[in-house]
Amino acid sequence: MPELSSTGSRQPFAAPGRRRILVIDDEAAIRDSLELLLTLERYAVSTAATGAEGLRAAERLPHDLALLDLMLPDRSGLEVLADLRKMDKSLPVLMLTAYGSVETAVQAIRLGADNFLTKPWSNEKLLLEIEQALTRRRLEEENARLRGELQQRYSFANIVGKSEEMQHVFSLVSQVAPSRSTVLISGESGTGKELIAKAIHAHSPRAGKPFVPVNSGSIPVDLLESTLFGHVRGAFTGAVQNRKGCFDLAHEGTIFLDEVSTLSVDTQAKLLRVIQEREFMPVGSTETIRVDVRIIAATNEDLDAAAAEGRFREDLFYRLNVIGVNLPPLRERRDDIPLLVDHFLTMFCRREKSAYLDENNVSTLGFSSDAMRILMDHEWPGNVRELENVIERAVVLATGTELTPEVFPESLLAAHGMVVPREIRKFKPVAGVSLPETVEEFERKLIESQLEKHGFNQTETAKSFRVALSTLNQKIQRLGIQARKRRER
Repeated sequence: MPELSSTGSRQPFAAPGRRRILVIDDEAAIRDSLELLLTLERYAVSTAATGAEGLRAAERLPHDLALLDLMLPDRSGLEVLADLRKMDKSLPVLMLTAYGSVETAVQAIRLGADNFLTKPWSNEKLLLEIEQALTRRRLEEENARLRGELQQRYSFANIVGKSEEMQHVFSLVSQVAPSRSTVLISGESGTGKELIAKAIHAHSPRAGKPFVPVNSGSIPVDLLESTLFGHVRGAFTGAVQNRKGCFDLAHEGTIFLDEVSTLSVDTQAKLLRVIQEREFMPVGSTETIRVDVRIIAATNEDLDAAAAEGRFREDLFYRLNVIGVNLPPLRERRDDIPLLVDHFLTMFCRREKSAYLDENNVSTLGFSSDAMRILMDHEWPGNVRELENVIERAVVLATGTELTPEVFPESLLAAHGMVVPREIRKFKPVAGVSLPETVEEFERKLIESQLEKHGFNQTETAKSFRVALSTLNQKIQRLGIQARKRRER
């Protein structure tokens, strides 16, 4: 027989693999009847005669489902339901009572009960309800587990991708990161080369030390050498004090040289010396500084071809390309687009503290089938960075949970043969106006444009937005649009 606890509640056998059900009811006959029925169905059963005993049983042992009486001697079953929910918000709870009413049923469902059954019950119906509730919980747990695996498998230091190409990149980064080897990351602009560099640094023994990025293409040629190696006072006009260079600042850490193909020939020669000797001289100095720095370089140009043409030192190319990581353009990994879209929707909803977030702080926004088709078919010349900008715009302009092509930039729509209404093209946010006011004004312009397009027929306009007519009417009233009067003119 199951073991009796000191409180009189009965605990289930700890049989592996058996699902546990907690029965809380003040009538001994009902507890015994339910325990016999459920045990025959190979469930492990705990029983309790009061709300307090039931909550103690729930604290001592995790359960897969609870059968809870509405009328208990020490407190209301609805209060016990609320406490059970605090312990385990995913625990299925079926309410049992001889005093069933619509009001109590609605209240129980609002508090999180999965269903509301009256006594006497049908054993067949009760077992079916239990199995359905347990199946729902199992599916929810499986979905949560899969989401966790997806996040762990398909994300690497904020890099998102499930495609075979990106999985190869993730695997290579994992292998390369612990070493001291120099890495050359190649890929088109916007593919995320700096994110890969940060991932390598973050998963290396140098993770606690500086990561110093240098965008070689954005620094004037006459200042680049000083930026990299530092200078001493008086080295050139304006050098009023000594200044450490990026190599010095990155000591024991990682320096990331972006757009390395833009380096001048002289700077290439000095960089080669740093790689070979791990030492350099600041501009205007005769003293050598030794550094322990890992070098990661990046380029959106074919350095092998540049070396063959004499525009890049061949010996430097070989020194940088000890381990090469090639990032594929977005058009070659379209399978990643839906995952990236979801990632950016949540990222920007969180940044904007948007109302479009669920209880798990995940975006509730989604694109219509037409809009998603555009995202999947687009060539994305700007790669992930371009997609990120498009999603940011969509989040800011969202007026409902479904995002339609109207939120896309005009250039993106034009590339797919779509024309933005004249009023929307002319829309410009007003400086100093809050985000909610800007979104409201955009929504007003958009609705007015579509109303005019459909001859102020609200039914047709609602169809074009894929929303209910009542929803459109509410928006028209809230925004003060004089649709009816304008139609009558």
